[in-house]
Amino acid sequence: MTMRFSRRDALLRAAAAAAAGLIPGAPSLAAPPRLQSRNDQMEASLQAAVDAADVPGLVAMAATEQSVIYQGAFGVRSISARATMSADTVFSIASMTKLLTSIAALQLVERGWIKLDEPAARLDPELASPQVLDGFDTRGTPQLRAARKPITLRHLLTHTSGLSYQLWDTNVIRYGKAARSNPALPRAPLMFEPEARWAYGGSLDRVGRLVEVISGQNLDRYFHDHILGPLGMSDTSFTLSEAQHARRASLHLRKADGALAPQPLVKRAAPKMFSGGGGIYSTAPDYLTLLQALLNGGGVGGKSILRPQTVALMSTNQIGNLDAGILKTTNPALSGDVDFFPGVRLRWGLGDMINIDSVPDGRRAGSQTWAGLYNTYYWIDPASRIAGVIMMQILPFADRRALNVYRLFERGIYRSQKPA
Repeated sequence: MTMRFSRRDALLRAAAAAAAGLIPGAPSLAAPPRLQSRNDQMEASLQAAVDAADVPGLVAMAATEQSVIYQGAFGVRSISARATMSADTVFSIASMTKLLTSIAALQLVERGWIKLDEPAARLDPELASPQVLDGFDTRGTPQLRAARKPITLRHLLTHTSGLSYQLWDTNVIRYGKAARSNPALPRAPLMFEPEARWAYGGSLDRVGRLVEVISGQNLDRYFHDHILGPLGMSDTSFTLSEAQHARRASLHLRKADGALAPQPLVKRAAPKMFSGGGGIYSTAPDYLTLLQALLNGGGVGGKSILRPQTVALMSTNQIGNLDAGILKTTNPALSGDVDFFPGVRLRWGLGDMINIDSVPDGRRAGSQTWAGLYNTYYWIDPASRIAGVIMMQILPFADRRALNVYRLFERGIYRSQKPA
């Protein structure tokens, strides 16, 4: 069983959100025939992907700074339970938590409580005197040296700190094996000197810790008080209520033959510690509200979470000519190789990836984007004034069929916005 929202349904929901103060400017309820026709083409493609079992289901939304321009739900939350996807379906969004953590840290920068370029060890002693992995000797023993530069908040926000995930770094795996047999080795050395290159890793976990130290609140409470609450994002949380749990989408694993295997839903116990790098739940409407706030220069519905100049800084390349965004997997069951835009130059801002070149039939140069491990994706395109989010629950990350669905959605949105 599948379900689609018509454009009229999407606009009605957007109008209701506007009335509640979540989205500025109620949209017109009359969809121009041209847009309806172009959205029909996109919806047919998305429905075909579900019918072909490329993905079990998805929720996709897009907005301008003024209104929601598309909302659609297709397929099921689980192919075993056949529960229908709906706009309020709850997803585990994993690393899309990082955008919230980046915003939280930049709020503290705005208040003058931390500076982007001061040593972060002033607030978190665990970042003091970092050791850098300089390779391995002939016996496989790690060779370490003291870092020449202190780690700063800017390094952490841009993934140039030297911290790296083992899922995309063989040196982290090799070091971990050596450290298990030698407890004297530091637990998590840097894989390179800060600022030397870009590597996706646990930097935002450290940022989350900085937010907690500075604010005196755990990350869950800080998010609620300073981001989620002001924006009315009531379905975004590290801990789900019973009602929210009942709306969750199940994770599906891609098997070797291409089929999808649903995993049982397990209600997670309320965490005692919170990660700045992942672990939060959300819905497409909630997350789109966050994206729309950034598209608007930091606020939506009369509520501001960042200053416009800070938002502009987030969307500015912060790493110079360092390459970013291309990852080689060490565990194909969890992630494929990652290269979302082959041939496009990619950099990093203060929170997410930036494409230096425009993407054919899609986002313009200077757009921000990132994703979650279970194939949830978003983008913010300041030049076109469009933001979009698509949520699925599939492993491995960067699954080819899921990425194709993401591309169909993005191309469809931009096609619908072109002049006749």
